[in-house]
Amino acid sequence: MPAIITEKKTQRYSTEFKVKAVEWSHQAHRSVQGVAEALDIHPFMLSRWRKEYREGKFAMKRVKKAPAEAKEKVREQDEVTRLKRRIAELEEENDILKKFQRFQAEERRKRSGSSGNTGNDTA
Repeated sequence: MPAIITEKKTQRYSTEFKVKAVEWSHQAHRSVQGVAEALDIHPFMLSRWRKEYREGKFAMKRVKKAPAEAKEKVREQDEVTRLKRRIAELEEENDILKKFQRFQAEERRKRSGSSGNTGNDTA
């Protein structure tokens, strides 16, 4: 009896494809099942790729643009937060100075109104 040779054709995926699939599956509104169906792969395979990605087995020579952009964005957010804090401080100082100015003006009015002696004080 002749041996039946069944060559199992396995699909080989590039590391870049795997990384993109994993990153796509990490998006908040996507599920492993949905991404696997969209890419026509088995969900278990995508889960395995996600595990390998976590473990750092996809050592791609990628241009690290996203982290640099993310760092810049974080710096900008920190700067905005710092500036907002400074604005709040300056507004508070301004309010205090306005109150002090009103207080001084009121004190001047009191002094100028009471400076006209009627002669009741005998010193």
